[in-house]
Amino acid sequence: MRLVPEEERYTAQAKSVLTGYDDSGLFYALQSWLNILPLESVGNRFEIPAIKVTDYPRFPYRGMHVDVARSFRTVKEMKKIIDLMALYKLNVLHFHLTDDEGWRIEIPKLPELTDIGGFRAHPLKGSNFLLPSLSSGPFPEAGKSNGSGFYTEKDYIELLHYAAERKIEIIPELDFPGHAKAAIQAMEIRQERLRAAGKPEEADRFALIHPEDSSKYISIQKFRRNVVDVCLESTYDFMELVIESIDKLYAQAGVPLRVLHIGGDEVPRGAWTGSPLCQAFMKAHPEYKAFPDLSRYFVLRVAEILKKYEIQTAGWEDIAIRRDSRKPLPDLSLSQLNLLPYVWNSVWGWGAEDLSNRFANQGFETILANVTNLYFDLAYDNDPSEPGFYWGGYTNTRAAWEFTPLNLKNCAAFDGSGKPVDCSRFGDYQPLIPDSAHHLLGMQGLLWGENCRTMSQFEYLFFPKMIGMAERAWAPVPSWEIEMIGDEKEKAWSDFANALGQKELPRLDTFLEGVDYRLPPPKIELSGDKLKLLQAFPGLTVRYTSDGSCPDQNSPILSGEIIINPGQTVKLATFDSRGRSSRVFSSQ
Repeated sequence: MRLVPEEERYTAQAKSVLTGYDDSGLFYALQSWLNILPLESVGNRFEIPAIKVTDYPRFPYRGMHVDVARSFRTVKEMKKIIDLMALYKLNVLHFHLTDDEGWRIEIPKLPELTDIGGFRAHPLKGSNFLLPSLSSGPFPEAGKSNGSGFYTEKDYIELLHYAAERKIEIIPELDFPGHAKAAIQAMEIRQERLRAAGKPEEADRFALIHPEDSSKYISIQKFRRNVVDVCLESTYDFMELVIESIDKLYAQAGVPLRVLHIGGDEVPRGAWTGSPLCQAFMKAHPEYKAFPDLSRYFVLRVAEILKKYEIQTAGWEDIAIRRDSRKPLPDLSLSQLNLLPYVWNSVWGWGAEDLSNRFANQGFETILANVTNLYFDLAYDNDPSEPGFYWGGYTNTRAAWEFTPLNLKNCAAFDGSGKPVDCSRFGDYQPLIPDSAHHLLGMQGLLWGENCRTMSQFEYLFFPKMIGMAERAWAPVPSWEIEMIGDEKEKAWSDFANALGQKELPRLDTFLEGVDYRLPPPKIELSGDKLKLLQAFPGLTVRYTSDGSCPDQNSPILSGEIIINPGQTVKLATFDSRGRSSRVFSSQ
């Protein structure tokens, strides 16, 4: 990736002066300036002390991955997400536009992609929508169903302009060769229509599956026939047409398309084994020793297409790993392609804990997208009422905040089962070589769409985790990242948690009509007849009852400790200024 300076400076004296190395630096200086204003400043006179600040980001890549294939977000909702990213100085939107459950960007020369792949609904007479999933409902109602909707060319250009004005780059993701059910179904229906119209050559021009492919497989998300045939030449005709169309959109918007993410992950075992073309290809090309190796062939072919358009090829770690070793390792035969791997599968105990280190040590530019700290669709904790997955453990705000890119063992708290990690078990762990640290371009939070069926659910999982990640992406390397210094880390966390509770979260109550961030449930400490409040984010309002009812906005506020009677049940909840509450915590 080609990176630009983003240094900012600002001074608050008798008058304010904001300067930046470039437009981005000036924009971030403005965000910092707005951030120091008191909450009550809107519409009021206020004073702030004289200050002088010089600031710059730790990482040039500070991103957020948003999955709209599983749960579609409207243009208005995406603009709100972009505004929230800009508020916390994130500068890359990784836009997950295609997957098994949906195709969300218009390609005019292939209208079936959105006519079919843009909607999930029960089959109606004369329709061929994707089947309902993820609570999308029975009807193809764009704007009402999370499974239906897509961005027209005009919509997408509008988003490109909106993001560029806020110094955010949009990196589109087209997830292939797996995760391609929506595209495959759309192109199969296109084939049927054109053949019925007596146009067999045109029908097969963008086919993604060989008609005689008998491969048997099932993806981790339980889809069949969701992997394109990488030995079918029309697959690459399809990819080039889509890439060319998207590149033209960026050109029309006056925004360069520098990077395109091709996915590349989770191709199930068994794919391509029944394809006559792939069987013949394997015999003719002994360098591909097993069918899973054909993923590398796909990456080579698509990277060649992208190079024609001067676009860098990005993808999940799978695009650049060897498949002939006991654990995932960088594929050095691909090092000349200038691939940009996003390392995600970092669950402790699964074998790839140090993969980002290994990529960087071998000279690969790398983006950190670690499950263990940055997958925001994981539940905040193990309470059954908390939404979110738990296959990779749990991710709360502190997990995102305490991510330590330069020394991953310092944030190795729990494995995928929620059990404490014993780092001594990982004898072949490869640490990051200090001279290779510059290959870590940055980090991003990730919000997959399965549990974000409404915008409110999206915001709940997004915030305040995203603020913790943004802090780690922008702020200088803390002393406790390299060497674990418990006292310093706890002091830093206390300062951050207080800033969240006393300023950042209250600010979100009114920002863009309010953000439905997660309110942490209160915790308590019991000592005899005394109940003491323990707050995750001091400054938030906690209300309680002692008569067995659930607290509401009219319940008394608990700010310190109270005396309770033996056997008495106290129920507590955290409230924001709009009356929203956390889940209720009970003392019994």
